[in-house]
Amino acid sequence: MSFARLGATTLVAATAFAMPAFAQSEIDSPECVAPANPGGGFDLTCRVVQTGLEPHVSEPIQVTFMPGGIGAVAYNLFNTTRTDDGSAIVAFSTGSLLNIVTGKYGAFDETDVRWVGTAGADFGAIVVRADSEYEDLSQLMDDFSSDPSSVVVGAGGSVGSQDWMKGALLLREADASPMDMRYVAFDGGGDAIAALLGGSIEVYMGDVGEMVPHLESGQMRILGVMSPERLEAPFAEIPTAMEQGYDVEWTILRGFYMGGEVSDADYQAWVDAFEAAYATEEFAAVQAERGLLPLNMAGDELQASIEERVQNLREIATEVGLLSN
Repeated sequence: MSFARLGATTLVAATAFAMPAFAQSEIDSPECVAPANPGGGFDLTCRVVQTGLEPHVSEPIQVTFMPGGIGAVAYNLFNTTRTDDGSAIVAFSTGSLLNIVTGKYGAFDETDVRWVGTAGADFGAIVVRADSEYEDLSQLMDDFSSDPSSVVVGAGGSVGSQDWMKGALLLREADASPMDMRYVAFDGGGDAIAALLGGSIEVYMGDVGEMVPHLESGQMRILGVMSPERLEAPFAEIPTAMEQGYDVEWTILRGFYMGGEVSDADYQAWVDAFEAAYATEEFAAVQAERGLLPLNMAGDELQASIEERVQNLREIATEVGLLSN
């Protein structure tokens, strides 16, 4: 599978709007764990369900933060001491699946947790400060082509992570080696955004959805969106990388997992809440407000999709040298 076309396989699932309405799911002290500091993509993911699932659960969903290892701390905790916690869901993204594939989450793999539901799909974004010298993507690509190490790039992930791969795609398109990228890793998108605003990095490889409040404040600009087509408002005026002449695309699935020993009843209560939410216009509105595409899957459908996505990521990771054959 082509490295640049991972996003195409990420959009194959259909939305689920034909489900009947459910009664509120009884979940004691529902919690959404964002496995990073506030302000990044995992925070965004939890906020979607905090608002979107509110009519479908009996108590408000509390958001808590568990930074460490770009999700590794949370993944290990829910595979050790909180394996049967029926009250909590943990946010993940395509980047989390890539970390599992490349062994960054330790000995646990995708079969050790229960995949519950999705918040939607997001897209990669090439972000600079509002006062950056880079006024369009071509200027950045020129510098990547002539001297990749002259540009300080940062993101919420280590070398080989999803965010690093976004930059790697751009350098490959500029006929430069991804290994020449001057890359600074942060523990989550919130920290990377703070570094961009503080001037420690020049370019942030982020996600579109997390940019909404920052674009409204006028602090940052998106040079290009890594989506197959231009997005709707509030991103309708932002060109894709593809329409600017660069064949790069990265689509991010955002969703949630639970511990592998959660009871079927507790797991189904969350699945029911997600399916009830997917059937409403209100949940679609929450997704749109957060810059997400309505990619809706829960329960067995999501479990099957994760298996396929992980296999695709293993092929890509092998292709770029992150895994041996």
